[in-house]
Amino acid sequence: MKLHFLDRSNLESSSLSIKHNCYAYFLKIWHYHPELELVHILKSTGTRFIGDSIQKFKEGEVILIGENLPHMWLNEETYFSEDSEKISEAIAIHFNRSFMGTEFLNATEMRHIDKLLEESKFGLKFIKLDQGVKNKITELKSLEGFDRLVQFLKILNDLAKHDNIKRLTSEGFLSSFTKTGNKSLDKAYAYIFKNFTKNISLEEIAEIANMNPSAFSRFFKRMNRKGYKEYVNEIRIGYACKLLTEHEFNITSICYESGFNNISNFNRQFKKITGKSPSVYLKHHTKLKE
Repeated sequence: MKLHFLDRSNLESSSLSIKHNCYAYFLKIWHYHPELELVHILKSTGTRFIGDSIQKFKEGEVILIGENLPHMWLNEETYFSEDSEKISEAIAIHFNRSFMGTEFLNATEMRHIDKLLEESKFGLKFIKLDQGVKNKITELKSLEGFDRLVQFLKILNDLAKHDNIKRLTSEGFLSSFTKTGNKSLDKAYAYIFKNFTKNISLEEIAEIANMNPSAFSRFFKRMNRKGYKEYVNEIRIGYACKLLTEHEFNITSICYESGFNNISNFNRQFKKITGKSPSVYLKHHTKLKE
């Protein structure tokens, strides 16, 4: 699965971009962008991929995606058939964290919203969100200028005060796109994500980061609260989960496609990270789809 960067910086010369997407199916691209994204699904069903989170989605859900967090909404196979009359419809709002200026979120009255935007790096799902908030999101597309901006702030206020919010992405996956301020380490993260299906030795990745292996290992564990090998395994298993849900490969093939060299280690790591064996995970997902 190739990861694409989408440049949304010039969509509009305004503080936020609002798109009312209505297609036969959603964009089938695993992608990321520096803007945050608030999505309200109006119509559609399928599987949602955000970081290493793989879950079913349906109409009515509201998701907030942080900066540079990879994501994709994959419709069910019936949406892609030539005679399908199904529609995929959503409101997507893209905005920079500093859309109101760099100092705005530092105000005391804005701290709860600042916390919400910080938490969005994990990808957030708002459970049992009031229909009134969803209506405000839908109404945004008909507003302009000052009225649009005020309405959007009200939406962020409602979301920040909502008491049932679920994180979607794990710490391990998130670190692949966390900007550390260390260009060498950021380069190493990018290299890991691009090549995790291959064997990347500690010596190889340390060289990418311009560090010796021992120093890199210590620094990496301090930054991620887990060792380098554990981190890579989490990314590989997240990818394996996606492949399992696509039903295009058997478990043995997925083992090697995900970067593991033998099936016993794959099964052991899969159960350690997901709590289920690959076969049980597949059966569970198949039941959800039925």
